Amino acid sequence: MTEIDMFKALSNRTRLQILQWLKEPEQHFPKQQAHLPKEVSIKGGVCVGDIQDKVNLSQSTVSHYLSMMQKAGLLEAVRYGQWTYYRRNEDNIKQLARFLDQEI
Repeated sequence: MTEIDMFKALSNRTRLQILQWLKEPEQHFPKQQAHLPKEVSIKGGVCVGDIQDKVNLSQSTVSHYLSMMQKAGLLEAVRYGQWTYYRRNEDNIKQLARFLDQEI
């Protein structure tokens, strides 16, 4: 992960918006984790399908966006069965904020 990769991932309005929505997933994705059994909890994770429904783009585009953001270190992914859940990587986001504050 580098700051350049993070900036590239954030240079798209939809990707930036996804990251903003994932800051408060309960507000923006009220049906999150609907596919999981009650005994399984993936805190703050939102299913790719729920994100796709909200952005109204193709599944392949949304998957590409999420993968790019994950590779940049902005998101974490957890698989359960056939579903992948994404949440923000708060440590790396804070690191980027420190970089902006201290270096730029």
